[in-house]
Amino acid sequence: MTDKRNVPPWAIRPLVPEPVYTNRQEYLDFLHRASLFAIERRTMSTVLLGQRRMGKTEIFKRVVNRLFFEQENPGDLDKSVVPVYYSFDETGIDRWGFALEYTENFLRWYTAFRLRETSVLDPKDIPRNRLPEYIRSNLELTPGFSSAVKFLETLQGKDVTIPEKIALHLPRQVSDRDESTIVMFLDEFQNTRLPQYDFDIVGWMQEAVESPTCPHFVTGSAMSILSREVLGRGALFGRFRSKPISAMTEYWGAELALKSAAYYHTAVSEKIAPVLAQRSGGNPFYISAVIQQAAEQGKKIESEEALNEILAVDLSSGFIWGELSDQVNRWIERINQSGITKTILYLSAMEEGDRLDLVRIQEEVRKREGQEVPIEEIRDVLIKLSRGDLLEYMELGGWFRKVQDPILLAFLKVWGKIQVEGQDQARVQNDLRIRYQLMEKRIRDQKGYLGEVYLAQVLWNFQNKTLPGRLVHCREDVPVPWLFSYIHHRVRLGAGEGREIDIYAAAGAEVWICESKWQLDRKTGPSDIRIFLEKATLTREFEGKGLQRLRCWFFSHSGFTDKATRLMQAEGIFYSNRGDLDELLASAGLRKLPEL
Repeated sequence: MTDKRNVPPWAIRPLVPEPVYTNRQEYLDFLHRASLFAIERRTMSTVLLGQRRMGKTEIFKRVVNRLFFEQENPGDLDKSVVPVYYSFDETGIDRWGFALEYTENFLRWYTAFRLRETSVLDPKDIPRNRLPEYIRSNLELTPGFSSAVKFLETLQGKDVTIPEKIALHLPRQVSDRDESTIVMFLDEFQNTRLPQYDFDIVGWMQEAVESPTCPHFVTGSAMSILSREVLGRGALFGRFRSKPISAMTEYWGAELALKSAAYYHTAVSEKIAPVLAQRSGGNPFYISAVIQQAAEQGKKIESEEALNEILAVDLSSGFIWGELSDQVNRWIERINQSGITKTILYLSAMEEGDRLDLVRIQEEVRKREGQEVPIEEIRDVLIKLSRGDLLEYMELGGWFRKVQDPILLAFLKVWGKIQVEGQDQARVQNDLRIRYQLMEKRIRDQKGYLGEVYLAQVLWNFQNKTLPGRLVHCREDVPVPWLFSYIHHRVRLGAGEGREIDIYAAAGAEVWICESKWQLDRKTGPSDIRIFLEKATLTREFEGKGLQRLRCWFFSHSGFTDKATRLMQAEGIFYSNRGDLDELLASAGLRKLPEL
């Protein structure tokens, strides 16, 4: 047995340092609660679905560790759930190797949890040939688990007809036979669809994942393969509940930036942190990479100009470059049959607008490659690229659009100049830095934007709750919709002056619009309120007859003049000053507004 003083506080090590890890609580709680509900047979198999580098694997690991250590009675089959973690590999493996690995992994996790002994998980501590003996010597075997141990020995003698089928069914068979509860956490599940598995895995999993005693939670980095090909059709179609994981809001992205800056001993100003989150598309990997690049360069991110400089360096030669270059090149190596895949990917990123014009791409290929490539061949390449989440294929409409990832798109343009056009890498990197240094500010009123970020997060956190009437200067408490479809910043309702709305939140027939003014030297007057009322009129025209309720909310850091207050009261506009918003933030469990 292991010396308990040296046992780490995890069964599987998380990758993100604890001081940096930032709000994914919704997903942690959802999976933890669903796991415990399985004890009462109230959980179905679930897919955690989202873009690359959104922290899905980290969520799985943290939930598994929580289940491993926080359950009070791991030996009580009626009151506990056994967590099992497995990641499907990208490297080649045959059916016997897979069946042995999957079975051995299951036995190790089951035994480790029942004994609360993490050393069982390490093959260096307990080799496979000693594992059955160890289990029988240390664990009181149930009929189902005893059969599983025997199966490992049978596998080693290759006395099995379809080894992968039995291995995949094994966890369910144990939980069914023993009337116990097991939850399988399967990472990189899209790899079951790649060529290295030349035997059927997905087909045999149908019966396994339908078990109320053994639900399977799956995730993976290739969202398109996972959602369309593995779970969206065939044997597993309809067997999984979907739990989408979205990008971080600007508030939580800013929190991550500030925590990362403190951890890596650099600095990002509080008014620039949400700008970094917005420029990174709310992707936690990008946010952390920019902060680490700033630390490596010895730079502070205290202005948008400084942010542009760090972004340019990291996109062209830093952490982001390394990660995305590996992702893109590995996928192209996997699918490159025609020799024009790189060119088509680069041209798709260079397209104007979101929707790709295949005819224009065909013409550009002809100019660059000196060959006429049929449209169907280009379509086939684009479909294969979409499987790696490098662009999006709108399958029902039969058309393509650029991936909704601003950093990946910027990277592809730089990567294409080097890989496709053959330009000198150092020159391309320097040109990018020059371009970013000359870039105009995207968010000029950074304090006002910071107010928007906090205001929007209050709406997110108060979903299905009520805003206290006194904090929005309303006689009654205000119910917030149970779920917003989206909360967008800086929405333009057509061209022209005065048509930009700071926050536009839609919940079906109910829409909220919000205005943020961060002025320290004066209160907001009636002229600003009248402009806001004009935006309310534009919203009603834009939404048309489908709009049943419009909520208007004005935040002014320094408050409002008496005339502005009377006008808002007459028009039914909610309004809050800094003190009001700070109270709302505190009641929502959020940080108060910073002093700037």
